Amino acid sequence: MNTTYVEFDLYVAPDESYLIFSSDRPGSTGQYPDLWITTRRSTSDPWQEPINLGPTINTDEEDYAKISPDGTMLFITYWERPGGYGREDIWQVPVIPIVDLNGDGNIDSGDMCIMVDHWGEDYSLCDIGPTPWGDGIVDIADLEVLAEHIFEEVDDHTLIAHWPLDETEGMTTRESVSGGDAYAVGDPTWEPASGKIGGALRLDGVDDCVVVGSVLDPAEGPFSILTWIKDGAPDQAIISLSRGANCLMLDAEGNLMTELTSSGRDGSSLISEAKIDDGQWHRVGLIWDGLYRRLCVDDAVVAEDIHDGLGGSGNGLYIGTGKAMEPGTFFSGLIDEVRIYNRAVSP
Repeated sequence: MNTTYVEFDLYVAPDESYLIFSSDRPGSTGQYPDLWITTRRSTSDPWQEPINLGPTINTDEEDYAKISPDGTMLFITYWERPGGYGREDIWQVPVIPIVDLNGDGNIDSGDMCIMVDHWGEDYSLCDIGPTPWGDGIVDIADLEVLAEHIFEEVDDHTLIAHWPLDETEGMTTRESVSGGDAYAVGDPTWEPASGKIGGALRLDGVDDCVVVGSVLDPAEGPFSILTWIKDGAPDQAIISLSRGANCLMLDAEGNLMTELTSSGRDGSSLISEAKIDDGQWHRVGLIWDGLYRRLCVDDAVVAEDIHDGLGGSGNGLYIGTGKAMEPGTFFSGLIDEVRIYNRAVSP
């Protein structure tokens, strides 16, 4: 755990299964120390590689933390965090396990199957029990946590944007996380009874699309882009970053691909052999966990490679057209349930 950098302000869990501490080691978000966590299965096992608690928790200033005795609340002392009352305030945030493992908006048998597939492994996504941080192995403790939330309404703080596309009229569509509006361009058709889940939006492949503000910068860390589509044609885009890259699109043969790659010369597109223009509903996704870039179709990985970084973009997002709205890149068909997470979901 120790490095040549500064480690201090240690918090030890009551059962000694995890430690939270401050450190300015490489990987920190600012010039001052960040909060890091390390876990172990038992007091006789070694500590795991420490993990940065990320930009949602950490700031550019000094951060210190403690956990409530029952493990359900994280208390943080921040130095001049925006929104505070003075120079140094105490904040709190609930510790909530992520139980929607595949990011489909439901907690059901699909998530349970993912857990069973990784039974007995050290698989962090499924290691949700005992709360708050797991114990380094997927076992009955994790299944018990999942069972407590089965069929509940999803409350996932890693979902940063969601467009249900369930409107019946008008030229705006509501984003369910922030409540902001996105704007339809052209003359798309709302089909309230034709979606995979509720309604869907039909695009004509000529000039129809949805324009969204800035919600995702791939350079900032792991993310997942997921949506349901039906129809489409070769070379058409599904999701793209304005003046950036086509994140999800069809190649010249109608297979799923992505052009989102690293900013260096060695970056290249990732192309699958999964045909998605067959007139059936398909759930398609681009997932990046900080190392692996994956394309998924219908809850299966159809292509993957190693990318330890992706090109950034602070611009907006397009649903149903390419990065520059080029003719031929407008999507023709139905799009439903666009979801973006700031984590890598499990296909």
